[in-house]
Amino acid sequence: MAGNIELLSSVLATAKAEGRAALVGYLPAGFPTVDDGVRAVTAMVEGGCDVVEVGLPHSDPVLDGPVIQTADDIALRGGVKIVDVIRTVREAHAATGAPVLCMTYWNPVDAYGVERFAADLAEAGGAGCILPDLPVEESEVWRKAAEQHGLATVFVVAPSSRDERLAKITAAGSGFVYAASLMGVTGTRESVGQEAQDLVRRTRAVTELPVCVGLGVSNARQAEQVAQFADGVIVGSAFVKRLLDAPDLETGLAGVRALAGELAAGVAKRA
Repeated sequence: MAGNIELLSSVLATAKAEGRAALVGYLPAGFPTVDDGVRAVTAMVEGGCDVVEVGLPHSDPVLDGPVIQTADDIALRGGVKIVDVIRTVREAHAATGAPVLCMTYWNPVDAYGVERFAADLAEAGGAGCILPDLPVEESEVWRKAAEQHGLATVFVVAPSSRDERLAKITAAGSGFVYAASLMGVTGTRESVGQEAQDLVRRTRAVTELPVCVGLGVSNARQAEQVAQFADGVIVGSAFVKRLLDAPDLETGLAGVRALAGELAAGVAKRA
């Protein structure tokens, strides 16, 4: 089942050919429960997401804001394990056919076993991994395992990254580049700044990989704004919030599906 990096590349290329940005949605596995999480991820794709990131809940998610931390806490209290994350990837991919990546901090992968994690993720139909806290200099063991199993290795770049550093990070990555548009933690914000546009421009100068922007987009207007300059728009906290704020699961799932539809309409509006 290895080789879904090709599916990821194909989906991103199709969005580009259609003259729009791709919509990438994020939800942590095991939230609200493992089974309900699979349904929520599926609802995101049904609503209009092109690509999905399944988060591996972490007790100290240093890059994530309070909304995602709350969801991670719920998942961890529910006893979510790496096998549940892999299962979420497998079932979401099987249900939708969409490329599904795992977003995880490095420690759980290291503890599980690098080769084992790559093999299990690929066997589940995963398209790759986003590793926000793995320095490129320490990534060779992971990258070899990922390449062997046909997985993308997506690195995160930030506005603080100098051009030389951007070149080094993007040369080591595959699939796409995750551009963190605002310094610090993730979460919905009122506006998505000039910083993001500048970061995309500088990243594009050193790589042919698609550049997808995350951290801060929460509505169709912001998605449209980012779609003017990015290859993909990544949304996480806003989806989590729909589930957290809903009075019951079905309302939450309907909210996730509706939000994906609104965001998809936003990313399709290119000047």
